[in-house]
Amino acid sequence: MSDQGTIRGETRDISSEGVAIFCDEPLRLDASYHIAVTPPEHAALGVTGRVTWSDLYGIEDGDTAVGMGICFVELSGEDRVFLKQIVSAHFNQ
Repeated sequence: MSDQGTIRGETRDISSEGVAIFCDEPLRLDASYHIAVTPPEHAALGVTGRVTWSDLYGIEDGDTAVGMGICFVELSGEDRVFLKQIVSAHFNQ
């Protein structure tokens, strides 16, 4: 969620500490956003994250998606444990 409304993005990498996303609309560096992380077959997790990096200045002509790294600054302990479990299960397949 931003001041302008909902921005949809695609997760490219996730851990219990943060997420790398790609979306068509860039987010401001060092700004915090309310994020809904929706794991498969699970209710959305409510997270507050801070944008720590962006490749906005490295995108090529014709490429509209912007990659950004978001560090989770507010995530319940239960949700953090859940994320650790599903990430671990994914990589151990």
